[in-house]
This record gives sequence, C-alpha cells and structure tokens, in this order.
Amino acid sequence: MSSNAPRAEGRPVDWAGLGWLFLFFWYFSGATQLLIQVTGTSGFTGFRQAFLLSAVWLVPVLLFPSRTRSIAGVLGLLLWLASLPAFGYFLVYGQEFSQSVIFILFESNVAEGSEYLAQYFAWWMVPVFLAYAAGAVLLWTRIRPVYLPKPRALLASLAVLAATVGYPAVKQGLENPTFAMARDSFEKRMEPAVPWQLVVGYRQYRQQLAEMHDLLEGNKRIAPLANLKDENAAQPATLVLVIGESTNRQRMSLYGYPRPTTPNLDRIRDQLDVFDNVITPRPYTIEALQQVLTFADEQNPDLYLSKPSLVNLMKQAGYKTYWITNQQTLTKRNTMLTTFSKQADEQFYLNNNRNQNARQYDDDVLPPFEKVLADPAPRKFIVVHLLGTHMSYQYRYPPEYERFTDRQGVPASVTDDQLPTYNSYDNAVLFNDQVVSSLIQRFSSQQSNGFLLYLSDHGEAVFDPEHPEVLGRNEAAPTAPMYTIPFMLWRSPQWRESHPLDLSANLGRPYSSSSFIHTWSDLAGIRFDGFDPSRSLVNNGFQARPLLIGDPYRPKALIDFSLIKPKARPADIEVVSGALPGKRPQG
Repeated sequence: MSSNAPRAEGRPVDWAGLGWLFLFFWYFSGATQLLIQVTGTSGFTGFRQAFLLSAVWLVPVLLFPSRTRSIAGVLGLLLWLASLPAFGYFLVYGQEFSQSVIFILFESNVAEGSEYLAQYFAWWMVPVFLAYAAGAVLLWTRIRPVYLPKPRALLASLAVLAATVGYPAVKQGLENPTFAMARDSFEKRMEPAVPWQLVVGYRQYRQQLAEMHDLLEGNKRIAPLANLKDENAAQPATLVLVIGESTNRQRMSLYGYPRPTTPNLDRIRDQLDVFDNVITPRPYTIEALQQVLTFADEQNPDLYLSKPSLVNLMKQAGYKTYWITNQQTLTKRNTMLTTFSKQADEQFYLNNNRNQNARQYDDDVLPPFEKVLADPAPRKFIVVHLLGTHMSYQYRYPPEYERFTDRQGVPASVTDDQLPTYNSYDNAVLFNDQVVSSLIQRFSSQQSNGFLLYLSDHGEAVFDPEHPEVLGRNEAAPTAPMYTIPFMLWRSPQWRESHPLDLSANLGRPYSSSSFIHTWSDLAGIRFDGFDPSRSLVNNGFQARPLLIGDPYRPKALIDFSLIKPKARPADIEVVSGALPGKRPQG
C-alpha cells in the first residue's frame, strides 16, 4: 500500500470511482430493495438500511486499493450468491424476505429446498437471473481503484465502520436494558442487507434449536397438570390423532368440492363428525403444531415452554404414547418437530430418505400403526403424522392415483401452465383420502374402544379461484386456503355406546386449532386445573372467539381470519362441466 501512497498525494478524491464502487456493492442488496419500493411492497426502512450497510464493503478496497478488482470480484460473487434467496423470493411471492422465511429455509434440508425450487421454477426466471448476474458483472467492469493517502484511507474506513456499525450498535446498547435485546434490535437493522440476513437468520436458527434441545431436557422437569382426573381411567382405550399436512378442506369432496377427491371418506360420512369451520392459526407446520399440540396460542405463544404438551398430558393420564411419522427426518435429525415426537414412549421414523422426491408414500404408516394397535398396552395414545399433500404434490401419490389429468372439474381461472400442478394437488388429496380412511378401517377392525381424530396442520393455496395466481403459503399475504383445514372425528361403536354425545349442532362452530388441546381433553374425558370448556369445540360451554391468524410474536400484526376474502363455496365455483373420468383408486 505504501507504494501507492505517493500517487495519491495531492490528488483530488476520485468521487466518481468511489461512487462506482459503492454502487457495485449496493447492487446485491439494493436491487431487491428497489423492486420492493417500486411495487410498494414495504416501507422505506429496509431500503435505507441496505443502502447504509452496503458502505461496509468499501473498507477493504480503500485500505488495499491495488487489489480493488480482485477484492471486489470475490466479495461480489459471495454477495450475489447470498442475495439470490431474497431476490428469488420476491420474484415468486412479491414479498420481502423475512426472518420467518429465513428460519424455514434453514429448517429445510437440501432435498426439500430443491423440491420447492422445482415446484416454483418457471422459464422466465432464467433470463431474469441471468440479467441480474449480468448487471453485477457490468458494474464490476466499471469499478476502479480509489487511491487515498494511507492516513486518509484509514480514517475514511473508520468513519464508514463507525457510521454503519459502531454508532447503531452503541445506540441500541444505550436504548435497551439487556444485551440480548440490544443485539436483537441491532440485528433487525442488519436484516435487509446481504449477507447479514442469512448470517442473522442462521444464528437465530441455531439459538432456537438449542432452546428446543433444552426443552427436551426441561420437559422432564415441567410440573404435571394439577388435579388431573380421567373419567375413563378404569377402561381400556385407544385414542388416535392423525395430523395431516398442507391439506385444504376446500379441495375435499367431503366438504363439497366438485371433484370426488375423498371417495372413501364420502362413503363413511355417516360414521364421521365433520367440522366445517375450523382454521389453523399459522400456515407453517412447526409454528402451527407449536400451538396445536400445547397450551400455547396466538395470545400466549410461549406456554409450550412452561406447560405440558398433549403427549405429556396423555402420559400423565396413564396412556402409553406412540409417534408414527412419515415426515422426512434424515435419520432423526434434531428439529423442533422431533421435540414433540421424542416425548412419546415409542417413535417410528419412516422417512429417512436423503431425497424427499423419493417414491415413499403415506401408506407406509399403516404397518407400524397395525403393530401399535396390537400392542397389549390397555391404554394407548397414538399420533400419526402424515406427509399428506406437501409440495411437490406429484410425489405424494403412486401412479395409480393419478386420476385427475384434464380440465373437467377445474375452475376456469386455472391456466394451462397451472393445470398440471392443480391436478397433482387433487391427486394428492385423493391418495390422502385413501390413507386416512385406511387408518380408520384398521382401527375399526380391531373393535377398540376409542376414537380417531384427523386434522391438518395447515392448508395450501393451489391456484384457487379467489386468488388464482397464488401457490403455496405466505403468512405475509394470507389467503383462506392456507388456513382452512379438515377436522373430523371417527368414534368406535364401543366408544359411542359408553359416551353418547350428539355433535350435530357443533359442526359449524368457528374454531381455531390453537385451542385443540382443550377439545382433545374434553373428548378423552380428562379434566385438570386450566382446562377451559369454552375453548372446547365439543363442549356445551363453547364460546366463539375471533379466529386470529399471524405471527403471535408480532401481536399488532395478528388479524381476524374473517377479514380475509371469504372462501368461494364449492357450489359457486365455475368449473368446466363434464364427467370426471379416470381410474378408480386401488384398495
């Protein structure tokens, strides 16, 4: 650097060169933020923070000007790669890349991520990404070294670091009472810029995993529910909870959808209590089940840390507990979801494929389910967690269930490009019907005393008429199909005889699965301090509440589900008329 210093003495600052350098580094955060501004997707804060933090990358090129192009090239490549998730997310969803999305990104494995990429990939993305890369290369060709005398270069670098990092860090430290709060506030300022959004996201992800690991240990120390009483304590009983995945009830003929996507459940409808006004509080599996399987809800999101889970409750009531899952676990990887499964006495992890696109289907849960049913334990609580209709839909069903292949029964709003995905989702629902009905059939054949309850963790938007362009789930832009879930109960003849309960007047009650633990306890005949009959869907003391959805850690962002555009009733959906040909499902 000393050899360059004389060349800088007495020369004016190359402001144009400095401007090109800044523009180059800003591009990787700024391009997406500019699109966000132009489309009015979000406020100005993210744009401002990305603008300021982009100046950090000027420091190494100011200190080592003779290596400007090589330093900028390496940094530019890394920043470009780090910017692709946010850029791609905006292209798909038209939304800013949030911390919640980053968390889900790290929770997913490589195979699942590639499956999502394949699902959302469109031809126009190739030229867009190439243009985005070309823009970076073009800017790189325009940059040049900016030589400053060594003392001025050092002073300028310190000034940049102080303005972009030092001052905000000190400010947050003074304004917040704890280091953790100051760190969180500081990280929030960094999130709009790359690569900090991924760095911050990964740190918080690891922190959450550590907390959940501690929860597994702490769960053993959680005080049991006080004054628990089980009215069925002296009776053998088998109670089954089936958790579906990504299934929107509006696409089930059991709920009035024009296509016969649930023929098996349709045939036994007179044996089912079908609730038709239930929603999930959140459109993501882990976040939803954090409330469904615990006492946490949208207004008390941290109760899962301090109160027993549903599995704990059933163990306290004297049940032997089992968890059967076809969710991909990659040899039982330590995720938040396994926190719940490992609380059970026995676990069956069925999906250990490295590639989620492998042809492994939900009927794999049937053999372990039969094995558990045959267990001599007199009182059993069984959780069956399905892969359901999880994207990519064509991998959720075997070839013989590809019944829906054309436009018959399809809303007119579905385009030719959307049609294969739309049909594959219906085929996935069809196979899900086969699996759920098979679970009921096997349970019934055992002549057990008990019941089976099926609900989905969340729904899924798949080019539905009310928002024909939307595919998937996005809490920042909610639509009804993301939240409307199936909720149905099958009760064995023995249970019906000993527990006569007419639920016909309860089927239309507005209900959030965030209160599920109260409904389950009520059905199972379990009472304890803290049981709330007004939150039980099957209790005469039920009280309707606003159906809140959204991130409970941002309470001001919670909204009433009724404010979302009302779902189109199946009878009102315009479809292409005609018979529905195709193979009848096997089995």
